Amino acid sequence: MLEPRFFYGALYLFVICWSLEAPMAESGIGVNWGTISSHRLRPTTVVDLLRENKIQKVKLFEAEPDVMRALMGSGIQVMVGIPNEMLSVLSSSPSAADLWVRQNVSSYIGKGGADIRYVAVGNEPFLSTYNGQFQNLVMPAVLNVQQSLVKANLAGYVKIVVPCNADAYESASLPSQGAFRPELTQIITQLVQFLNSNGSPFVVNIYPFLSLYGNGDFPQDYAFFEGTTHSVTDGSNVYTNAFDGNYDTLVAALSKLGYGQMPIVIGEIGWPSDGAIGANITAARVFNQGLIRHIMSNKGTPLRPNSPPVDVYIFSLLDEGAKSTLPGNFERHWGIFSFDGQAKYLLNLGFGNKQLKNAKNVQYLPSRWCVADPLSDLTNVVNHMKLACSVADCTTLNYGGSCNEIGAKGNISYAFNSYYQLQMQDSRSCDFDGLGMVTFLDPSIGDCHFLVGVTDKDSDSSASETAKHCWFLLLLLFLHGTFWLSI
Repeated sequence: MLEPRFFYGALYLFVICWSLEAPMAESGIGVNWGTISSHRLRPTTVVDLLRENKIQKVKLFEAEPDVMRALMGSGIQVMVGIPNEMLSVLSSSPSAADLWVRQNVSSYIGKGGADIRYVAVGNEPFLSTYNGQFQNLVMPAVLNVQQSLVKANLAGYVKIVVPCNADAYESASLPSQGAFRPELTQIITQLVQFLNSNGSPFVVNIYPFLSLYGNGDFPQDYAFFEGTTHSVTDGSNVYTNAFDGNYDTLVAALSKLGYGQMPIVIGEIGWPSDGAIGANITAARVFNQGLIRHIMSNKGTPLRPNSPPVDVYIFSLLDEGAKSTLPGNFERHWGIFSFDGQAKYLLNLGFGNKQLKNAKNVQYLPSRWCVADPLSDLTNVVNHMKLACSVADCTTLNYGGSCNEIGAKGNISYAFNSYYQLQMQDSRSCDFDGLGMVTFLDPSIGDCHFLVGVTDKDSDSSASETAKHCWFLLLLLFLHGTFWLSI
């Protein structure tokens, strides 16, 4: 019979060892939560929206304090990002990495805190359009942040990843010929060795929409999951959709490095609902529902049968009306919810709800709009429209947009109203030299929706947090300078 002291000692050791092990996360569907919005919902409202829709995984592009606090105690698993602009200081200064981990991970994690599972070092830092700007900063930053997690006793729980764009690898024509771009081979090899030794997945962003948008010869049905007349035959494997083909191109590229079994997470994938030809509500619903069905079936892909990605993060949760439109006007319309947390279309995420549930208790501005005064001479309205649309979001007015066919006066009214709502319905913002007027009748036309802005009751605290973020960046830069002066 075991001595009681031995038994309790063994039990205590077991508990300690068990607690040090990283918990196994279940595979599932998550979302990207971006915050580049002119009409931003309170983070607590967004977290309630996530919970109401039973979404248990969220990917953030940076550690905004109000967002991190809202996620505390929610039980939602978090991937928190480090912007590319911070890679320089984090790659050269271990003390800056220590500070970042202390400020953005340690201060939120723990009992009743945020369930941070991943730190994403950079966001698509190997993107070809960056021309190698961040390429040599990635691994030093990764290693410094990893050491900071070790010092904080968090490395066994919080894993480091580096989200890559699918342009990091290429193929002449077939998925089995996939290989990383030659100039990336060495650094990707170092990265996957690190990921493998630390139990981290390879994170990749795949966008069939962009393949279709950027190539007039790309077969449209191949971008979806509904079957195609343009299947790709690769030896004994047949590909019926672009996602599987792209995914297996990555699998082949990893195999060439000796890591063909490395776990893969889809960091971003989705379909925009506006802002371009092919970007509409119907296409977005069909693609996202087809994707979810495909992942949930556990069919996997030809090179990884019965083995789907570890996790898939849909891009994105909400529309972001202040994002850059350099890639295209569609950039502001990726959300499965509109900016105010209202579902755009029926979508079954596979969590028990057969459709999306809208955000509750959203605080809207009064139901009034700014439109072109029908009695005014609008001959000289062009400069006013340019001013309004240089600040507010008018992307739905452009070719392929949902408001593209509402006529000249409709275009003017839409631009005026977008600016008016952005200015929190300040009466002066609807003047436009006497060309605008406020109406209480909704001017929306068909699928073209004239928005009403939201009021963010936490706006003062958000400004305060933005200021804190700026001071934090300045401190990192100071540490960066101190580091270089010391060598």
